[in-house]
Amino acid sequence: MPASPAADQLPARAAAVWAALDPVVTAGAPLRVLDVGGGSGNFAVPLARLGHEVTVVDPSADALATLSRRAGTAGVGDRVRGVQGDGDLLHEVIPAAAGTDGSYDLALCHSVLEVVDDPATTLHELARALRPGGTASIAAANRAGAVLARAVAGHPVEALALLEDRDPAPRRARRPARRRFAPADLLALVEAAGLRPGAWRGVSVVADLLDMTSGEAASGADPDAVRRLELALAGSSPYRDVAAGVHLLATRP
Repeated sequence: MPASPAADQLPARAAAVWAALDPVVTAGAPLRVLDVGGGSGNFAVPLARLGHEVTVVDPSADALATLSRRAGTAGVGDRVRGVQGDGDLLHEVIPAAAGTDGSYDLALCHSVLEVVDDPATTLHELARALRPGGTASIAAANRAGAVLARAVAGHPVEALALLEDRDPAPRRARRPARRRFAPADLLALVEAAGLRPGAWRGVSVVADLLDMTSGEAASGADPDAVRRLELALAGSSPYRDVAAGVHLLATRP
């Protein structure tokens, strides 16, 4: 799986996502991209640097202000637009998403389904915003990876709670517990939204675990080597099964 040139300066944990997106975003023609929950532009700015027009919908005014600054600094302010709003109300905040056949070629939904009120509604809105034949890029937290991470961090009680799909820290939480998804559950949600999912891959099979590991060996790990390892493991079980996240591309028929 080749890495996208846009990913060269990004964290190794995102390598598998960029490798999957590479054939879509480097095909030649500029794309209309919708980034739901895209916040400060971790994906929007690199995509704009590739020549695409990106609309970011995010509920945080602070994140959108950071997005504007980052886009301006990167020289792509004219290709990045921020819109304040929620992913489950795209038809209200993005007029182009209100019709039966949307106009976006690519829609990103990364680390959003964990926190929205209703993941199914958000995915339906996302699907409607896409043109027929358009691509959705969907990434969400993986329950198995969260269980492993809590266990490795020395929190077996929290790991067991996650395994049983319970809030791992109900007394500490000021916000609703984040959802974690089994790959089969995420695939079912995507299909129910009317999208055709492709193969899923693991996101951050080892990168997050390396960050959690103390010691000089972990902190001195070669980022390029970590990226190559992530790409090698992302599509293969059993490694992808315990990754921090699950990612897939899906097509609107």
